[in-house]
Amino acid sequence: MSTIEQNLQDVRAKIATAARNCARSPEEVILLAVSKTKPVTAIEEAIAAGQYAFGENYVQEGVDKIHYFANNANLEWHFIGPLQSNKSRLVAENFAWCHTVDRLKIAQRLSAQRPAAMPPLNVLIQVNISDEESKSGVALAGLPALADSLSELPNLNLRGLMAIPAVESDYQRQLAVFEQMHQAFLTLKARYPQMDTLSMGMTDDVAAAISAGSTLVRIGTAIFGSRA
Repeated sequence: MSTIEQNLQDVRAKIATAARNCARSPEEVILLAVSKTKPVTAIEEAIAAGQYAFGENYVQEGVDKIHYFANNANLEWHFIGPLQSNKSRLVAENFAWCHTVDRLKIAQRLSAQRPAAMPPLNVLIQVNISDEESKSGVALAGLPALADSLSELPNLNLRGLMAIPAVESDYQRQLAVFEQMHQAFLTLKARYPQMDTLSMGMTDDVAAAISAGSTLVRIGTAIFGSRA
């Protein structure tokens, strides 16, 4: 068994335990393997171990990998990094998901640049839940207006919310922030019933995220090892 295969088994077991501990089904939580900076050989090992959803932070690197694996129709590629306007076309033309929509201008570009032959791009609104100046994301107060505008764009499918909270080692404080996100998600879902995805939780806070209602966790280091 390869290291990546073993790591995936361990991560899936951790997700399942966290879900059961809060009376949720493990099937409610999707594992997104964050493969940024990792070679295609590492992704091939993950695919061989049954992992098909991958997250990339850097546009060109992600596009190169999508093209490399173009013959594998089972794979689903998520863009999860900060998105600049001059890179929006590459995301619109290649990815199935974009987790980091935080302003209307980017959403409009993604919608206009999505090829007609492709299904609508699944998008998540990134929320700056910890109000960090160094982080992207819309403030909670601006979330309803952005969602209203985004929902009217023809080639986007508003699927939910994403957040990267400030680093916090205490479980209860992690939980408190994630519960804020979950409440914002439920409030918005009442207006947009198609919303089904709450992307939050990474290697060091996955248990708290799942307890608070995450439906998709983004795990890189625990699967592929530390990045150089």
